Amino acid sequence: MSKEKKTKDIKKVDKKVEKKKEEKKVGFFGKIKNYLRSVRVELKKVKWPTKQEFFKYTMATLFFIIFFALFFLLSDVLIYGLKQLVR
Repeated sequence: MSKEKKTKDIKKVDKKVEKKKEEKKVGFFGKIKNYLRSVRVELKKVKWPTKQEFFKYTMATLFFIIFFALFFLLSDVLIYGLKQLVR
């Protein structure tokens, strides 16, 4: 290894050690602050639905909830009726 490469490697290791020291200096509330800051950054990246899309998704969800509620109600009634016939 050349002398220049060794010094570059040493500098990289030094930077990593410094970062770890800086991370250790961050206290409990500092970590919470960093977390909330990163959450805010990620929320800015989100593509939120429009009012029309939101309405459409809400209606689809309600339709499926009602459909499956009626399906399971009907299934339950049929099974109960068959059970009563067997007795």
